[in-house]
Amino acid sequence: MSITIEQRRQHRLMTIEKSLAKRHRKETRFRRVGLAAVTTGMALVIILFASILARGVPAFWQSTVYTDVYFDPEVIQLDEKPRREDGENQLAFDERYGAWLTQASLINWQSLIDSAMEEALGVSVESRQLRDLRALLASGERFALRDQFIEKPSLLGQTVEVKLLASANVDVWIKGNIDRSLPDARQQLSPQTREWADRLSDEGIIENAFSTSLFLNTDSRSSPASAGLAGAFMGSLFMMMVVILLSVPIGVASAVYLEEFAPQNRLTDLIEININNLAAVPSIVFGLLGASIFIGYFGLPLSAPVVGGLVLTLMTLPTIIITTRASLRSIPPSIRQAALGIGASKVQTVFHHVLPLALPGILTGSILGIAQALGETAPLLLIGMNAFVANVPGTPLEQSTALPVQIYLWQGNELRNFFEARTSAAIIVLLGLMLSLNALAIWLRKKFETRW
Repeated sequence: MSITIEQRRQHRLMTIEKSLAKRHRKETRFRRVGLAAVTTGMALVIILFASILARGVPAFWQSTVYTDVYFDPEVIQLDEKPRREDGENQLAFDERYGAWLTQASLINWQSLIDSAMEEALGVSVESRQLRDLRALLASGERFALRDQFIEKPSLLGQTVEVKLLASANVDVWIKGNIDRSLPDARQQLSPQTREWADRLSDEGIIENAFSTSLFLNTDSRSSPASAGLAGAFMGSLFMMMVVILLSVPIGVASAVYLEEFAPQNRLTDLIEININNLAAVPSIVFGLLGASIFIGYFGLPLSAPVVGGLVLTLMTLPTIIITTRASLRSIPPSIRQAALGIGASKVQTVFHHVLPLALPGILTGSILGIAQALGETAPLLLIGMNAFVANVPGTPLEQSTALPVQIYLWQGNELRNFFEARTSAAIIVLLGLMLSLNALAIWLRKKFETRW
C-alpha cells in the first residue's frame, strides 16, 4: 500500500507537534522546578530572618528600674572636684585628679542604691535579705552611679531619679523567658526577689526601656545585664579600616596589571591559577597563616584588630582581584581601540578610559568582599580575638574582639535564657551592617553604571 504525499505531510506535522509538545512540557517543568527552588530559598530566608527578628528585637528593650536616689553627704565624703589651677602643669593636675577619682571609687555607692530600693519597695531590709535585694539590679550599676556623680558633683545632697539596669535574671523573669512554674530549686532568683520584682513591675518602677547599654557598653562577665557591643563594634571598625586600606588598592592594582599589562607566559598563568585557588581556600586556613606569620614570626600583638585586618586582607584579596579583572574584561575592546587610535598610550588608555568605565563592577566586588570579611569568624578565633576584653580599643594595636566573635561568645554563655535573645540582637546588628554595605554596592553600581 503506497503512502500519498498528503499522508506523509500529515505524518510529519504530527511528529513535529508531538516534538513541540514534549519540548513545551520540559520547558514548563523546568520553569516550575526553578520557581519552586526560588520559592523554597526565599521561604527559608524569610523563616531565618523571622526567627532572628522574633528572638532578637525584644532584646533591644531591657528591664530598667526608675527610682529616686539620695546622694547622701554622710556617705559621699569626698573632696571638691579638682580644677586645674593657673600655672599648674598637666602632670601635676593629672595626679591630683587621679587621687580624687581613687577617693571617689572607695565610697560605698552600693549603700545608696540599697537605700533607694528599700524606699521604692517600702520595706526595711535586714542584713540576711540584702542579697535578695541586690539581686534585683545589675551588679555594675554602682559604678554607673559613681560615674554619674563624678560627671556632675553638684548632685551631692540632692534626690534625683536615676535609671538603673535590672539584673539579667530579673529581666528574664519579668519578660517570661523562664517557666514560672518551676520549683524554687530550679529558679535563678529567690522567692523574695521574684516577689519584689513582680511588685516593682506592677507599680511601674521596673519598665521595659530601650537598651542603650547594648550599644554603649563593652562585654561584661560580672554584670551580664550591662554587657554590650561597643568594644566588638570598634574592633570590627578598626579591622575593616585595615582591610579597606590594604586590600582595595593592592587588589585593584594587581588586577589591572595582570589583565592589562602582564605578559602571557607560564609565570602569569601560575599566578592566575594560584589566585583562583586562594579564593576557594577555607577561611580558617588564613587564620592559621595569620597566627603563624603575624603573631609567631613578626610578633604583632595578640587579639589586635590590626592582625585581624591583615588576615582578612589576605582572605579578601583574591575576591577583589577576580571581580576587578572580570570588570576590566567586560569593557568592549572598541574603547581601547578608539583610545589607541587617537594616539593615547597604553597607560592612558587603561587609566583614562577603561578603569573609569569598570569602576561600578570594581566597587561592587570590593564592597561585597569587605562585607564577607566583616562576617568572618573562624580566622579571628585563631588569632585570639575570642578573648574577653572589657575596654573599648583606642587604636588598632590594642586588644579587642569583633562582632561575629562576640556573637560566638554570647551564644555559648551559660545564662542562655538571657543571652539567647541578646545573641539574636547582635546578629541583627551585624546583618544590618552587611545589608547596608550590600545596599551601598547596589547604589554605587546604579550610579556609575554605563550602558553601551
